[in-house]
Amino acid sequence: MLLEIKDIHVHYGKIAALKGISVEVNEGEIVTLIGANGAGKTTTLKTISGLRGLTSGKIIFDGRDISKMPGHKRVVAGLGQAPEGRGIFPGMTVHDNLLMGAYARTTSSSKELAEAYELFPRLAERRDQAAGTMSGGEQQMLAIGRALMARPKVLLLDEPSMGLAPLLVQQIFSIIEEINRRGVTVLLVEQNAQQALKLAHRAYVLETGRVVKSAAASDLLNDPAVQAAYLGGGLGHDEPPAQGAPESRA
Repeated sequence: MLLEIKDIHVHYGKIAALKGISVEVNEGEIVTLIGANGAGKTTTLKTISGLRGLTSGKIIFDGRDISKMPGHKRVVAGLGQAPEGRGIFPGMTVHDNLLMGAYARTTSSSKELAEAYELFPRLAERRDQAAGTMSGGEQQMLAIGRALMARPKVLLLDEPSMGLAPLLVQQIFSIIEEINRRGVTVLLVEQNAQQALKLAHRAYVLETGRVVKSAAASDLLNDPAVQAAYLGGGLGHDEPPAQGAPESRA
C-alpha cells in the first residue's frame, strides 16, 4: 500500500468537514474521489498534502506515518499536488513556474524539465511567456507539469478539467493516463465524474465527509445509483464556505 488514509477527521472551526474517511491507493493505480458539492473531496487532498491539519486519524505514505509532517516535507517524501484553481504564479514565466516545482530538490532538475516539455509541448512553445497570459488549459498543463518537477510517487490532482472546453478535457485526461503509464500513482478529484470513472482503476464516492461507496471504477460507472446521482452533469467545488459567508460558485 503506497498511500493509506485511516479514519481521518478534519474540522473547519466547529464544522466537521471529514467524518472518518478511509482511502487506500496502491502503487501504480489511478484512484478517483467523486461526490457532490460539500462532500469533502478537496479537503481530503489538502489534508493528505499537509495544507489542512487532522483532528484525528492517520495518513500513512510509503510505509511512514506522515500525519504530523509539514507540507513541504511531504513534497520531498514524494507527494505532489496540482491544486484546484491551478495556483500558478501569473507574473512569472512558464519556465520559472516549472522550476518552482523543483524548489526542494537538491539535485539537478534538468531531466524532469525536459520531460515536462516533452509531455506538454505547448509549454515548451511558451516557456518565456508570462503564465498569467495563457489560456485555462495551458495553465492547467503548467500546474500539472510543475507538480511533476518534484518527481512525486503520488500525484494529487484536484479538479483538473474545471472550466475547460470538452476538447481540452479529453487532452488533459489523456495526459493523466500517460503520466500514470510512466509510473506515477494518481489520486484524482474530478467534477467530471464520468470521465474520472472511465480513467480510474478504483473509485470512492464521498457524501458529506464520509465514504459511502468504494469499488472498481468500472463498477461504479455502471451503478444505477451513481449514474442517477453523479453522471447527469458536472459536480461543483467542495470546499465548505466560511461561516456566515456565501459559498463561491466561481
